[in-house]
Amino acid sequence: MIETRDRLLALLRESKGDWVSGESLSARIGVSRSAIWKHIRLLRKRGYLIRSSPKKGYWFQGVSDLLLSDEIKDGLDTEIFGKRDIVYFSETDSTNVRAKDLASKGAPEGTLVISEGQTDGKGRRGRDWFSPPRSGIYATLILRPTIPPGEAPQITLLTAVAVAETLRSHTQLNAHIKWPNDILVGGRKIAGILTELSTEMDEVNYVLVGVGVNVNTPRFPEDIKEIATSILVETGKPKKRVEVVQAYLKWCEKYYGIFREKGFAPIRQRWEELTDIIGREIVIETIGEKQTGIVQGIDQRGYLIVKDSDGVLHSLFSGIVNYT
Repeated sequence: MIETRDRLLALLRESKGDWVSGESLSARIGVSRSAIWKHIRLLRKRGYLIRSSPKKGYWFQGVSDLLLSDEIKDGLDTEIFGKRDIVYFSETDSTNVRAKDLASKGAPEGTLVISEGQTDGKGRRGRDWFSPPRSGIYATLILRPTIPPGEAPQITLLTAVAVAETLRSHTQLNAHIKWPNDILVGGRKIAGILTELSTEMDEVNYVLVGVGVNVNTPRFPEDIKEIATSILVETGKPKKRVEVVQAYLKWCEKYYGIFREKGFAPIRQRWEELTDIIGREIVIETIGEKQTGIVQGIDQRGYLIVKDSDGVLHSLFSGIVNYT
């Protein structure tokens, strides 16, 4: 059934801009014309735009701006990421929650969970992530790196580099990384990362890399409208979300490959080139305390290095950064 639908979709794509008869489709796929019609109706329900005429047949006009797995895979320039399983939801509570269930059951590296909207999207420290339907990208990638748990923070920084590269190359926006997991444009947050992992004593079982990107969000709630932005707000033009997902997967796979082959050093170098935090005075809130200092960079573990007023260097594993 699914194979028939896939073959039908492929033939419709080939004929885009032209009518193709139901008889021709029936003969080429080897099913009845009524079966073709049944699959056409299912494809329409999924968001594909297909005109029909009793005399002419079917005319494939494309797809609504939906993050369907077939659309993501069509033209995707990766080896693994997104080429394996893509699990699609029209709505879910959280892509990280869905990905955790899949990863615990053995889902392979490169599996992508993606949703049009989230009812319980989360950022760091359990904060809500604004996830309106069909306007942003809410996706989680399952990774299985062979690293000790202490190196897991490097995956977050790697992902930040990939997201910033995506925005810079695909939208020409001057995106910067704010440690550890925010991407800013013009000082406002356009994307965030939520990394979760499962570990044994000395190894990582899997890492869930969740990303939220504000793509075509026209406006934001009162409590975040001064600190959040989107591609649409910044450029004045809507962007095809599938193209952004494809670009992200390509950049993420590229840097993940570099990480596996050469370690964290090249990622660290590119991260420091893409951030504007180095040399700035910040106040960083950790559990139970605040630390003020000048950012020196990140170390080989991915920890933020801050020099306080006494010249003492501090390595910070996590925290909330505020600019002074």
